[in-house]
Amino acid sequence: MPSLEFKGKQFVHSHHLSVPFRELLVDAKKSLPATGEKASLADNLIIQGDNLEALKALLPTHAGKIDCIFIDPPYNTGGDWSYNDNVRSPLMKEWLKKSANPVDKEDLERHDKWLSMMWPRLLLLRELLSENGFLAIAIDDNEQFRLGCLLDEIFGEEKKVAVAPWRSDPSGGKQKSGLRIGHEYILIYHNRDKTQIAKEDADIDEHQHEDSKGSYFKGRELLKWGAGSLREDRTTMWFPLTAPDQSKIWPYRNDGREGRWRLGNQNRYMRLVMNDPSEAHWEVRPFDSGVLTSGKAQRWVPYEKIRTTSKAAVLGSWLDCHGTNADGTEELKQIFGVKAFDTPKPVALYEWLLGLCPNDDAIVLDSFAGSATTAHAVLRANANDGGQRRFILVQLEEYLKPDSEAAKLGLETIADIAAERVRRVISGYKYTGTQRTELFSAKLTWTAFKKAPEILEKVESIELLEGAAYDSVKKEIKGGMLTVVGERKIEEITPGLGGSFTYCELGDPIEIEALLTGKGLPAYESLARYVFYTATGKSLEKVAKPRTDGFIGETELFRLHLIYQPEKEWLRSNEAALDATRVEAIAKGQGGKRAIVFAVAKFMSQKDLSAQRIEFCQLPYAVHRILGD
Repeated sequence: MPSLEFKGKQFVHSHHLSVPFRELLVDAKKSLPATGEKASLADNLIIQGDNLEALKALLPTHAGKIDCIFIDPPYNTGGDWSYNDNVRSPLMKEWLKKSANPVDKEDLERHDKWLSMMWPRLLLLRELLSENGFLAIAIDDNEQFRLGCLLDEIFGEEKKVAVAPWRSDPSGGKQKSGLRIGHEYILIYHNRDKTQIAKEDADIDEHQHEDSKGSYFKGRELLKWGAGSLREDRTTMWFPLTAPDQSKIWPYRNDGREGRWRLGNQNRYMRLVMNDPSEAHWEVRPFDSGVLTSGKAQRWVPYEKIRTTSKAAVLGSWLDCHGTNADGTEELKQIFGVKAFDTPKPVALYEWLLGLCPNDDAIVLDSFAGSATTAHAVLRANANDGGQRRFILVQLEEYLKPDSEAAKLGLETIADIAAERVRRVISGYKYTGTQRTELFSAKLTWTAFKKAPEILEKVESIELLEGAAYDSVKKEIKGGMLTVVGERKIEEITPGLGGSFTYCELGDPIEIEALLTGKGLPAYESLARYVFYTATGKSLEKVAKPRTDGFIGETELFRLHLIYQPEKEWLRSNEAALDATRVEAIAKGQGGKRAIVFAVAKFMSQKDLSAQRIEFCQLPYAVHRILGD
C-alpha cells in the first residue's frame, strides 16, 4: 500500500515509544464526584496537559478499552496551533528552532509539521482503541486528504468506514470569492470490521417468539464478549439476575471465568430485567466441555427481547441535519451567557456519532477536548437512555486572552472552560437569552404591494397592542417575507443531566531508575499499573489492594506481584526482598498460573522459585520484558 512521506517522519515514526509514562494526579478541588464518593480515576475524567503525554499516561489503565474516539484537531488554517513535541532528534530540533511558532499561513512546511504532530498521537490512539471500537475525526479541506492518507497507513485502508461531509455552515461559508464551502468532514475508521458500525440487526434471531406481550425476536446475549469482557475489566457490571426458575444468575463465561454483563444495572432495559425476568429471553446453555461452575455444567443465559426489527437502521454519511457551528456556539452561549469558545462543535453531531456505537456503557475519549462537546453529548445520551457511558477528555493548559469573554468569567484556561461546562451541564444552570416570537408575517407579492396601507396598519396595530408584552418589536424583510417579531429577555433554569467527573493533571514522569536513587519514587498504584502494562501489554484498570504476596492483577496465563513501597529506607531493607514467606503465600494463590514477581531483591535461588512456577524480575532492570501469551 502507498505510504505518505513528509519532512520529519523518520524522526517521529517511533517517537510515541520514547514518551515517558506519567502519573495521573487527581485534583479533588476541581472535581465533581458523585454524592458521598471521592474523586476517582474510575470516574469520567478531564485531564489537563499535553495530549501526547496524557495518551501515554492512559495506556496502563485503558489500552484496548476505548470504544469511541472523537477528536477535533487543529485544522491547520494558519496561526491556530503550535508544534512543540520534544522529539529526541538534533536535526528535528534544529528544523523547528528556525521556523515560526505558532504555525502560520506563510510557513511552507506547515503540512509537514501538522503530520508530524498527528502521527504519534494516532499511534497511541490506536493502542487505546478496543477491538470493536471506532475513531471519528473532524477536519476540513486544508488537511482532509493528507489525514486520510495517514489514517490509511496507520489503521489500514480496509478499516475506513466513511469520509462523511458535515454541513457545518448552511449559508455556504464566508468566502468572498470562488466557491463558498459550507461543509467539513468526519473521517470514520473502525478498528476491526467496518460493517459493524451501527449494525445491530445482524444479531437478531430470524425466528419469531411469543410471550404475554406479543411477538418478539431474540436479540443479543446480555453477557459481554470480546475485549474487556472479564469481571476485572468492569467490576460494576458483575451483579446477579433472576432466572425464570428464580435462581440467581451471575455473568460467567463459557470457560467458567467470571465475566460481566454488556449493560449496567442503571440501564433502563437491564432494570426491567432485574425487576421482571420475563423481560429477557432465557435459554439453558452448557459451559465449555469439562467446565463446571458451582458444580453445574450448564446455566441460564439471558438475551434481549426485540419487539421491532428496526432497532438499528443503516445510516447515511451525508450529515446535513446534525447541527451546525452556529448551533454549537449558541449552545455554549446558553451555558455561559457569553461566547466562551470559538467554533465549538454542536452536541447533535456528537450524539449522532455516539449512535454508531451499540454499547451504552462505552468509554468515549476526546484528546482535543476544547469546550467539552463530547462530554456534553455523553451526559445527554446517558440521561436519555439510562446508559453508563464514560468520557475521558484531554485538553492542553492553554491560557485564555485576558480580554476574552471567558476570562471575564474568571476562567483561566481552555481546560477550565471544559470543566466548567461539564459542571454546569451536570448540575444545571441559569440561561439568560432572548426569546423571539413571530407576531405577523406576509409574503411580499404584487398583491401585497397593492394592499400596502392595510399591511402597514396591521403592523402598527400589532406594535400598539402587543408591544407592552415585549422588550422590543422588530420588523424584518428577508427572503421576500415581511416578518414582525417580538423579543424579550428571559431567564430560565436548565435542569442538570446528572453525572460526575474527576479532574486530573499529569504528574512527573515515572522514572523507574528512581528506585536506585530514592528520589521521585512513584506511588504504589502507579508503579503497579506501569509494570503490569510494560510486562504484559495489557491495561490494569483496578489494582488489587496491597497484601503480603504483593498481588496486583492477572492475565489468562500469568499472575503479577509487586513488592514495593515508595519509601527509600524500606526499599533498602530486608522487607523489600522476595523471601520464603512471600513465596509460600504466592504459591498458595497461583491457581495453576505462572507468577511474575517484581521486587528489588530476592533471598531465594531461581532454582527454588522455578520449582514453584515463579519468575523473579528485579526492579528496576527487568521492567520492560514483554511476556508472550
